Amino acid sequence: MTATLAARYRLERELGRGGMATVYLAHDLKHDRPVALKALREEVAASLGAERFLREILIAAGLQHPNILPLHDSGTAGGTLYYVMPYVEGESLRQRIAREGPLPTADAVSIASEVADALSYAHSRGVVHRDIKPENILLSGGHALVADFGIARALTAATDAAVTAAGVAVGTPAYMSPEQATAAPLVDGRSDLYSLGCVVFEMLAGAPPFDGPSAQAILARHTMDAVPSLRGLRRDLPPGLEAAVVRALAKVPADRYATTAAFRDALQGRATPRPARRARPGRRLLLAGAALVLAVLGYVGGRRFWSSPLPPSVAVLPFRNLNADADDAAFSDGMAEELTTALGRVPGLRVAAPTSAAAFRDKAVTPQEIGRALGVGTLVQGTVRRAEGRWRVVAHLINARTGYDIWSDEYERAAKDVFAVQDQITQAIVGALRIRLAAPMVASLASRRPANPEAHDLYLQGRYFYEKRTGGGLRKAETYFQQAIEKDSTYALAYTGLADTYSFEAAFGFEAPNTIFPRAIAAARRALALNDNLPEAHTSLGFIALFYNWDWPTADREFRRALALDSVYTPAILFHGWYQLAAGDPDAAVRDVRRARALDPLSLIINTRLATMLYLAGRDQDAVDQLHQALELDSSYDLAHAELARVDVEMGRCADAFAQLRDRPAIAAPEYEGALYGYAAARCGRPAEAHQALDSILTRIRRGGAYTSPAIAAYIYSGLGDRDDAIAWLDRAVRDRS
Repeated sequence: MTATLAARYRLERELGRGGMATVYLAHDLKHDRPVALKALREEVAASLGAERFLREILIAAGLQHPNILPLHDSGTAGGTLYYVMPYVEGESLRQRIAREGPLPTADAVSIASEVADALSYAHSRGVVHRDIKPENILLSGGHALVADFGIARALTAATDAAVTAAGVAVGTPAYMSPEQATAAPLVDGRSDLYSLGCVVFEMLAGAPPFDGPSAQAILARHTMDAVPSLRGLRRDLPPGLEAAVVRALAKVPADRYATTAAFRDALQGRATPRPARRARPGRRLLLAGAALVLAVLGYVGGRRFWSSPLPPSVAVLPFRNLNADADDAAFSDGMAEELTTALGRVPGLRVAAPTSAAAFRDKAVTPQEIGRALGVGTLVQGTVRRAEGRWRVVAHLINARTGYDIWSDEYERAAKDVFAVQDQITQAIVGALRIRLAAPMVASLASRRPANPEAHDLYLQGRYFYEKRTGGGLRKAETYFQQAIEKDSTYALAYTGLADTYSFEAAFGFEAPNTIFPRAIAAARRALALNDNLPEAHTSLGFIALFYNWDWPTADREFRRALALDSVYTPAILFHGWYQLAAGDPDAAVRDVRRARALDPLSLIINTRLATMLYLAGRDQDAVDQLHQALELDSSYDLAHAELARVDVEMGRCADAFAQLRDRPAIAAPEYEGALYGYAAARCGRPAEAHQALDSILTRIRRGGAYTSPAIAAYIYSGLGDRDDAIAWLDRAVRDRS
């Protein structure tokens, strides 16, 4: 390329590079001036084809506006496509934001106004930029210049399958409108308007409105997430300025400003922006359950936006945590779970299980895809941010058929008075939506509240770590539940969390059952003494009766009582399946777990335990097929690999079993650590490896310290065919109540 261009341009140095091109500082020999020469990446140029790209890029050459960086030249050199623009002394908006962070409001409005003027001019000539971002806005002499006009259009027009195969995306995910992200056939100036709204948000906040670990995740958030509150980050901003940005970032083009000029006027305060489809932000408190439930019900039942009735079904997706703190992540997860619980108590409303809804965390999927997967007609999602000692939550109700917002609102709360004000908000929403909330449901929701709101936050953090099912996670959960009880000794849910944590520490082999299960019993009984109507408490007692007391009738009775209180409480259904197995009816166990999976189709543990029940019912191939389905949900799920190895051993597929166990020396919990590998080695003719695993386990048991169940040794002895030692170690396990 350098040789081909030698008669016209002298390349002096590289200025930067990106996903599409490398930018050089060059000297225009004919006009004796510095220029910026952009050379497209070789694979991009090869895929596009020079003729069409150069024909399309000519459109940019016809744009003449003081805020548009003109196109000097374009062509091909040595097989590389290039184009030439003036070299601007100054910096890009990206460089300024990186250096200063959030800009002064006046500067942000001034820059945005000049960009809007440039876009308005281009749109009037039928040209859409398609890639507005801080890198393409240059700042020179106190003015903004928009670069690369027409380039994205040229790329789009020339794109073919080869470009896609090369991994080239047209546009930048952090600033891409929902319609551009979903490859809508017609993209007009309102797409640029959306991108400019993202840039304005970043100038004011220091970061774009939506981010994520991958391009797909970011695009999904553009399509689904609420716009974060600017005034929650900068209270000095005028309300009208935030309202203008929110309207520019509307998901549907028709809900945005008609032109970039109208957006400019709103930013400058010369127009009154139409309110976005969220209620006015104000001194409102986060409603952990009932108020949002009522809002959902009002729109689902009242059909205020749709001519045909929406299905009475809803899924609450994980609320996105906008803070980096893990404690805040626990609160955001708890928010979704609390809403799910509250909605689940509404007669006639079907609610997707929280674990299935959580499977879509950070996934690049559309509302329609989520709705189909979960079998629901509406979705609830939102964001949580902590600032200045207060929680700010934005919640959205989305039509899963169309992907459009039905309703959104913003809530703010201080911990000390959240529950006192919830009832006032509930009554206000009931009056506004003209719906009735049955008195028993109100009483049920109120009975779950602690007297101290801090106890509730600690409970949510405890459940967050409990769900990890790891030794470290369970120990953290135990601490949080105990702290919640210290804050409020009458908070029944905190006792259920503590009981479940103790039970799981024993069931997963992290603690000696004889030591830890009695504590679980005391915590579960205390929860029931405080509130006999908690399905969680009855499930806790049923679990203890089943796995510690071996009292099958009591286990059955407690699980049935839990399901009478909440017929879709999947833990009670799953554990009732284990009861069926203990009672000698594996086919009934399969039916129970199938029912749990129907309610929670994307739960990894339920899908895996369905395979366990099939295996224990003697249906080996069905178990294998089910485990492959579980691994399709998450190929890294260790417990599914462990169960698949166990079934493979029984079917004589030793090579397949060891393939599952390879690189997994400590699968899921101590029961599987070495035990499953030792058993497989014993059954598959590798006795030396089996004895090595057995010796390691026996050494741990004799040494003491961390608990190791004698049942693990029995497992390997049984694989070796040593019945006497297997039974002797099983006797020890029985004495331990393992």
